[in-house]
Amino acid sequence: MAPGGRERDPSRPVFVISVAASLVRVHPRTLRIYEDEGLLCPARTPTNIRLYSEDDIRRVLWIRHLTQDRGVNLAGIRILFELEERLGTRILETLFDEANGSQPDDDRAEYRERDGRGAVRQETR
Repeated sequence: MAPGGRERDPSRPVFVISVAASLVRVHPRTLRIYEDEGLLCPARTPTNIRLYSEDDIRRVLWIRHLTQDRGVNLAGIRILFELEERLGTRILETLFDEANGSQPDDDRAEYRERDGRGAVRQETR
């Protein structure tokens, strides 16, 4: 539970564009491009300021992984996201697990911890 007795909601928009860009280490313009390409849809305040949620941040990390590590262009990413939405499955997580030799979560017990650089490290117990 989050401080104040409220549960954390990853879909709640809380980060302005400069903070969101800093969290994922991209230029704010990159986030605007992703929005223009239909890959992100941040919430807007009444004064039209973009607000990003934890889910949006996670999505940007997926986009960066696919473009930088897998060589997928933005049009290809849009298709992958559309497929996920239509099928109601997590295609990208499955592909990521298969590419890294991981097994589905229900086949093994695992925990996550952050290393000194902030990256998530998975280990099997």
